[in-house]
Amino acid sequence: MKLSRKAALVMAAVPAIILITPVGSASAHGYVSSPPSRAAQCATGAVQNCGAPQWEPQSAEGPKGMMNCNGSRGDFDVLNNDNFGWKATDTGTTLSVGWTFTARHKTRDYEYYINGTRVGYVNGNNAAPVDPVRHTVNLSGFSGRQKIFAIWNIADTGAAFYSCIDVNINGGGTQPPPTTTKPPTTTPPTTNPPTSQPPASGTWAPNTSYAVGATVTYGGSTYRCRQAHTSLTGWEPPNVASLWERI
Repeated sequence: MKLSRKAALVMAAVPAIILITPVGSASAHGYVSSPPSRAAQCATGAVQNCGAPQWEPQSAEGPKGMMNCNGSRGDFDVLNNDNFGWKATDTGTTLSVGWTFTARHKTRDYEYYINGTRVGYVNGNNAAPVDPVRHTVNLSGFSGRQKIFAIWNIADTGAAFYSCIDVNINGGGTQPPPTTTKPPTTTPPTTNPPTSQPPASGTWAPNTSYAVGATVTYGGSTYRCRQAHTSLTGWEPPNVASLWERI
């Protein structure tokens, strides 16, 4: 169809409309929002000049098995900087952790670590998260300022999502209590072991002190203690490879 000269001029004057799909909409997933993780502090403006995490706190994604705050995203490296002014939450020896999700992947499990020691584990049962998602993490055995690595492991991919939570356990200030450097005035006795010395073997039980090298049985298998600790429900040997080695 031939347009009149007037119609052609009107159409030429109309600017072209270009639709732009927002970048990052496909990378929406999940992060710890309570207490405020580092990414959450960026998103709320509690900590300024974070860069990418302030827009996508839910996208610190990487392969399973990592122990960092940014997953494998280079533009989230600021989350690994312990000196960036992150605000720590005062807490006792238990901490309630809440997640915010923007895409609900099927979940393998959730893990929580301090200094390589797993302090919490929740089985996701290969189901999608249903609000509210809150977990109670046991922080006994730690004090002062600590960094908790919170990990959401996806069931149907090799990916995980990472959050770091800064806490002051028992309101213990900004640093862990210093160790004493003053030598003892006498040599401690070595012939009489303390009465609380844990047994070298037996069936694993909660609320029991275990020393390095102690062996236990659980579920028909034998395990050797890797780190001295007091056992808690949920810390059964198959659940905490950092504490128990199957032999």
